[in-house]
Amino acid sequence: MADTAQVTVVVPVHAQEAWLPAALDSLTRQTCTSWECVVVDDGSPGDVAAAMGDLVDDPRFRLVRHERNRGLGAALNRGLDLGTAPYVAYLPADDVVHAHHLESLLATLARHPEAALAVAGVRHEHGVAPGRIEGEPLQLVQVMHRRTDERWLERSELTTDDLGRMLWDRLLAGTDPVETGQVTCSWVAHPGQRHRAMREPWGGLNVYRSRYAVQEPLRFHSSVGHLHDEVAHYRQLRERPATPRAADGLRILLVGELAHNPERILALHERGHELYGLWTGTPVWFNTVGPVPFGHVTEVPREGWQAAVRELQPDVVYALLNWQAVPFAHEVLAADLGIPFVWHFKEGPFFSREHGHWDRLVDLHVRSDGVVYSSPELRDWFAVTVPATARRRRMVLDGDLPRAEGMVGEQSDLLSARDGEVHTVIAGRPMGPPPEVVGALAEAGIHVHVYSEKAHHQMRSWVEECRRLAPGHLHLHPQVNQSDWVGEFSQYDAGWLHDFTSTNGGDLHAATWDDLNVPARMATLAAAGVPMIQRDSAGSVVATQTVARDRELGIFWRTPDDLVAQLRDGGRLEELRKSVWSQRALFTFDAWVDDLVDFFRECIAEPRG
Repeated sequence: MADTAQVTVVVPVHAQEAWLPAALDSLTRQTCTSWECVVVDDGSPGDVAAAMGDLVDDPRFRLVRHERNRGLGAALNRGLDLGTAPYVAYLPADDVVHAHHLESLLATLARHPEAALAVAGVRHEHGVAPGRIEGEPLQLVQVMHRRTDERWLERSELTTDDLGRMLWDRLLAGTDPVETGQVTCSWVAHPGQRHRAMREPWGGLNVYRSRYAVQEPLRFHSSVGHLHDEVAHYRQLRERPATPRAADGLRILLVGELAHNPERILALHERGHELYGLWTGTPVWFNTVGPVPFGHVTEVPREGWQAAVRELQPDVVYALLNWQAVPFAHEVLAADLGIPFVWHFKEGPFFSREHGHWDRLVDLHVRSDGVVYSSPELRDWFAVTVPATARRRRMVLDGDLPRAEGMVGEQSDLLSARDGEVHTVIAGRPMGPPPEVVGALAEAGIHVHVYSEKAHHQMRSWVEECRRLAPGHLHLHPQVNQSDWVGEFSQYDAGWLHDFTSTNGGDLHAATWDDLNVPARMATLAAAGVPMIQRDSAGSVVATQTVARDRELGIFWRTPDDLVAQLRDGGRLEELRKSVWSQRALFTFDAWVDDLVDFFRECIAEPRG
């Protein structure tokens, strides 16, 4: 590379070989010719050198490779460290620059010697932006900055799609960027973009982990979600000495994904069973996949997994849990490895119909040696929908219960004891109540507290309407970890389950997923001893209704006035609070893990029962 170049252009590449030729060609056509380029192959699965074509031998270009993906920050820092020019620009492999791009940025910085960085106008999927794209950080392709000692945040520090947090904010230090006033680059939109892999609901931590084959725990904070600090949250579990395999311990191969409360699986390990993980390659944000951040699960490689599993020879395949895992779980079942196969299903079968793998879901229920259902209602639904399932070996166990060890602390004093008003809580993304109900509660002095950063983004219209109808009575709080559930949520008089009115009238063929599901927040509220609020759907088949009625866990309402009256009945709520608290252990995975192991042993002793 030339020592006298004015601009170092850093090109990070990961799984973007098809895009790279256009990006590099656009660079070679710049009217500014005083540049050098560092192409950083960040553990890309393809052949970056081949994608560069003849430019790989061009002295203006330098190609360096990370043997495994280290993340965007590390790739950009590698480019910064290898470059020599006084100015730095960026060209993601899937973007392009127009002919006058570098020239206009350099000229703008020359006119503003006090400015740290200059910004070009950019074409994007929704049109043209003269500077920052609305709702987005400044994009790499549109920025040029003066060389400094500042470096990008790397994966070991924080993984985020907020490029401001990663570097721009420190470069600007409270000042404004200067704009060229010219549109000289294109930010190309496509599903494989990094920020799309990071943002819920279709991206998220586990999508990112799977796509980039991340091996270590993450500190992950997307611009539309809350901080997931796996490093701190799971440190004690990760560093805990491994439990030796018991004399009768099983070798269990986990296949698919672990959904919410994934560390529950350690209850199996702590009873002397060996755990191995073989994960779906297509998770969404709540589908926990490995390498698991809490340790004690040995990874089985996806590439050549059949040979690896045959060599491992596990005692049982435990395939789970949600509809996103269906295609890969079925692939493992269809391989017919001669290993007893247990299928545990949590999410709605209706999603498998919608996404085109209903036939594979049926096959999993019919051909597995044993099937575990998340509720009796889901078991009964399959028995009438796919009658052959009624002849299979079956068990009922909620799929993503938390570990008992995480339910720490004593109950807090009620907020209502301090201010005399009723306070209710939604633990997670709001799934109701509708704004008009929140408004009616507010008129009666009843508050709704929401613990979810996702509400700020994904449920913005709901939040805004609730605030309009219930001024001063809707309160937004950040997400809390399991270790804080008891202390935080026990402040509230009652907590909301998913809000819906069932209309199936007892007909399983008319049941919806809301009817069959036991949402994860039920265990969260149980952990803190919080009475549960749900609509009265008497006469219909509703899983949460059955549990709450049988165990005396909450209140059922039909009209807002009815709900207000029940929430104001302090004596009744206190009885329910004591009832929920006394049964909280039943809402942990630990309470049922021995039954699950016994089920595995039955399937091993009599496969295809």
